[in-house]
Amino acid sequence: MRRRLVTVFLVPMIIILLALGGAYGLSAARSIQQQVSSQLIGDLSYFTTGASQALRAGDPAMIESELRRYGSLYDAEVVVYDRSGMSWATGSRVAELTEEEREPVRLALSGRRGEPVSDALPWTTGETVIVEPVFDDGSVIGAVRIAASTEAPRRAILTQWSVLIAASAAIIAALIWAVYRLASWVLKPLRRVDSAMAAIEHGEMGARISDDTGPPEMQRMVRMFNQMAEEIERVMTRQQEFVMNASHELRNPLGALLLRVEYLATGLDEGWLDDIEHAREEGRRMTRILDTLLHVARDGKSDSAFVVVDLGELADARSVAWRERAAELWVAIHPSVAGPVLALTDRMAVESALDAILDNALKFAPRGTVVDLTVYSRGGEHFIVVRDRGRGLEEDQLEHATTRFWRSPQDQNVPGSGLGLAIASDLLEALGGRLIVELPDGGGLQVTLALPAADPSGSARGDMGETARRDPTSPAHSDPTGPAQPDSRGAGDA
Repeated sequence: MRRRLVTVFLVPMIIILLALGGAYGLSAARSIQQQVSSQLIGDLSYFTTGASQALRAGDPAMIESELRRYGSLYDAEVVVYDRSGMSWATGSRVAELTEEEREPVRLALSGRRGEPVSDALPWTTGETVIVEPVFDDGSVIGAVRIAASTEAPRRAILTQWSVLIAASAAIIAALIWAVYRLASWVLKPLRRVDSAMAAIEHGEMGARISDDTGPPEMQRMVRMFNQMAEEIERVMTRQQEFVMNASHELRNPLGALLLRVEYLATGLDEGWLDDIEHAREEGRRMTRILDTLLHVARDGKSDSAFVVVDLGELADARSVAWRERAAELWVAIHPSVAGPVLALTDRMAVESALDAILDNALKFAPRGTVVDLTVYSRGGEHFIVVRDRGRGLEEDQLEHATTRFWRSPQDQNVPGSGLGLAIASDLLEALGGRLIVELPDGGGLQVTLALPAADPSGSARGDMGETARRDPTSPAHSDPTGPAQPDSRGAGDA
């Protein structure tokens, strides 16, 4: 905006100034030239009168002393020619004229007055030459030629042009200063709006702008901005309060549930130890999620803790956690991991995304089928692939699969909200990864979690070394995914 204002105001002014300055400079040069020419014509008239008397008397000495004095004073050469065109009287030794220089003399001897033959402009050199005929009773008896150096008028023109250029430069500098001050004044209200928006972006939700900022049009925009900021602050406050209340209220039943698990564990034999430990781990995981939600709601932001995670081990753990749910649906989860696959990422976020995908796959997998869970690395990325063998989607529906609350028309009767794949996609984007939804050969749906790879030292490639920030009130944070609540996520391919 500043550049546009400077261009709009400054460029036309400079063009007008240069045009006026150039015109004035040329006018001044012509004025000096006219003054020089007028002076030479006046001097020539004087010498013409003297030359007429001297030619009638036939005595060159009558005028030569004046010619010498004039030449020494004005750096000019005055020559009197007789009727034959020969030099008759002069103030100094005269060089032989060229054929071009003789032409004005011949014109004067024929009775016609000569004109200045050169302009006294700074880029020209030479002399200003004027030739006048000498008459006696109407007959031409000779001619007077005056040749003056152009050095003096050229110096005068250069002096005037130098003053003009200096004045123009000073005016242009003043214009630049004035235009920049004007642009700053015009943009001052916009800078206030920009500062307030930047403050809100950095979490200062109470930032506002004075209603009397700028002209009436800007004041209307400022009022709308303040109203929008107040509405955003109100919504954010309500969301944070909801997250805090929900997280706090869930801690009590979760604590009671964990105590009940510990109580039940005392009456079971050793064959139930693995199941009990799985239940404990899921409870601890839910506790971590609730603690994170409380921290987010309290501080207003979420900084993901990036650590080196073995994605293969993570996938195995989540497949075990979902095994009972899969068994209830007569579906098997088949994990396939070829060795450790290390990634520098947020373990909780990856678990939540994978849980959303597994829940979606189990929801639409036919009875008696297998859900494949594969982990591998390729081309600088780590991949966690979940493939079911359900109806899948149409080709033109894939781009809508990660849209919030979207569900396939043929699966409207299946319970769900259409948030599963959208949540997973948001989580992956926050981690610098991506979610890929494909139609594999043989039917079904294949959903891939792609994460940037990490080197053995634990430093991530791409954007994984940076701290991912997510909206603390987004569904990706407020929806604790996991087998404990398999119906709380939406069907991404539904």
